[in-house]
Amino acid sequence: MNPLDLPVLSTVEDDFSAQLDRLLDWQDGEASAGIELAVREIVQTVRERGDEALVEYTNRFDRRQVDAAHNLEIGTERLEEAVSRVPVDQLRALQGAAERIRNYHEYQKESSWSFTDPLGNELGQKITPLERVGVYVPGGQASYPSSVLMTLIPAAVAGVDELIVLVPTPDDRANDLVLAALHIAGAHRVFSIGGAQAVAALAYGTGLVPRVDKIVGPGGAYVAEAKRQVFGHVGIDIIAGPSEILVVADGSTDPEWVAMDLFSQAEHDAAAQSIMLCPDRAYIEKVRDLMSDRLPQMVRADIIRASLEGRGALIQTRDMSEAITVANRIAPEHLELHVSNPDDLIDDVRHAGAIFCGAHSGETLGDYVAGPSHVLPTFGTARFGSPLGVYDFVKRSSVIRMSPAGAAELADIAVPLAEAEGLHAHARAAAVRAGQS
Repeated sequence: MNPLDLPVLSTVEDDFSAQLDRLLDWQDGEASAGIELAVREIVQTVRERGDEALVEYTNRFDRRQVDAAHNLEIGTERLEEAVSRVPVDQLRALQGAAERIRNYHEYQKESSWSFTDPLGNELGQKITPLERVGVYVPGGQASYPSSVLMTLIPAAVAGVDELIVLVPTPDDRANDLVLAALHIAGAHRVFSIGGAQAVAALAYGTGLVPRVDKIVGPGGAYVAEAKRQVFGHVGIDIIAGPSEILVVADGSTDPEWVAMDLFSQAEHDAAAQSIMLCPDRAYIEKVRDLMSDRLPQMVRADIIRASLEGRGALIQTRDMSEAITVANRIAPEHLELHVSNPDDLIDDVRHAGAIFCGAHSGETLGDYVAGPSHVLPTFGTARFGSPLGVYDFVKRSSVIRMSPAGAAELADIAVPLAEAEGLHAHARAAAVRAGQS
C-alpha cells in the first residue's frame, strides 16, 4: 500500500488563509440542481397523492413489493422481537448508553418562570413540549442505532407526546439493532419509509403517516434537500454535512491516540474531514508517520485514505494561542483538546459543536456513551448552532398578565410609540385601558 499523502500546512505560509479556505470548502453538501428538482417533484407528489406516492416511491427506490400503505408500518411486536434477537452484549451496550444519554439530558430540562414588576404586572415564560416529532433514521448503506438513541431520547426527556420514526428498509431488510434501539428509546410509531418521500410525509402528513411539528435526524443528500424544502411548513434540526474532527495538540499525548481519533472520523466517508493543529513540527511528523504505518491495518482503509488525502490536513501553528484562533475559524463539529491542561484553553474556544477535554476524552466515547447527543452542527455552523438537546423539542411562550395600574401607566409609553409608527388603532387600544379618550 502506498504511503498516506496527508497534507502538512503551516500558518506562517503567505497563502495559508487561502489554503485553509480551500480545505474547508465543501460543495457536496449543497444540493445540485438535479437533486433539488428531483426532491421538489417527490415532495409535491407525496403532498398531492399521499400514501399512494409513498408506496410507489418505496417500491422503486428501496426495491420492495409493498401492496398497501398499511404494510409500511412496523408494529411494536416487531420491535420487541428485534430486542430478543440482538446479542446480549450489544443489548446491554444499547441499554447502558440509553441510560447515560437520558441522565445527561435530564439536566437540560427547562422550567416555566415568572416575576412581578413594580407596577404589579406578572411577566413570564411558559415551556411547552412539542406535540409530535418526526425522527428520520438512516437505513441504507449505513445503520446507526446510536443515532436512534441520540435523537429520540432528548425528545422523550423533553416530554414530546408522540415520536414518529421513519427508517428505510431496502430490499425488505431491517437492522435488528436499529429496531431494538427504537424500542429502548421509546418510539411510538415506526414506518419503513426513507428518502425525500419520508420527509415529505412527515411535513405534510398522509393517510398513514401523521403530520409532525418538527423533523430531526441525519440523512443523505436527498433527505437533507427535502428538509431544506419543507422548512417553514415544519421545523427541522439542522442541514447536516459530513462528519468532522479537529484535534488541537501540544505534543503531550501518545501520537497513536491522535492518529486513531483522526481515523475515526475519516472512516465515515470520503467527504469526512480530519484536521490537527499543533505548534510542534516533530510531533506532527510523528503523527503523520504513524498514520501512514497504521492505515493498512484499518478495515475501511480505502475510505480513510480518500477522506484524509482529499479533505484532511496536519497544520503547524506558531503557538497554542494561534491554534485556538484557527480552531475558532474552522468551527468544527468535534473539537479535541489533546493538551496537558485543557482548562487553560477552553475559555477561548468560541465555536465548536462538542469539546473533548484531555487525551482520555476521545470523541468516539462521545459518539456512543458519554451522554450528550452526538447530533452536532457541521460545516462551520457551530458558529451559531448547538448540539441537539431537550431545548430543541420545546416551545417558549411569553406570558403577560397586566394589572389595571400597570396597563394605565404603560399606555403612556405605548401610545406615542404606536402613533409614531402610524398605527393609530394600536394607540387607541392602549389608550382606552388608561381611561384616555
